[in-house]
Amino acid sequence: MSTSGASDQRASKKGQSDIGPIAMRVPEACRYLGIGRSTLYVLIGKGEIEFIKLGSSTLVLTESLRALVERRRETKNEDDRTET
Repeated sequence: MSTSGASDQRASKKGQSDIGPIAMRVPEACRYLGIGRSTLYVLIGKGEIEFIKLGSSTLVLTESLRALVERRRETKNEDDRTET
């Protein structure tokens, strides 16, 4: 009886959770950013957030959410530097 298969599965599941999901549904994306549903759809409409349709579900790409936050952070930092 070998346990290496079970430990390999646990290791891959653990590694998978470290990466996080590739995409999330709209309510999860709203919680992730701390914004409302309509604001999320405005950002999607402006092309600031990428999404895919999978059947009737809208999935928001996690990397797109991170990129939005990073862009906003960089803009804020640039604004802070020009004010001083």
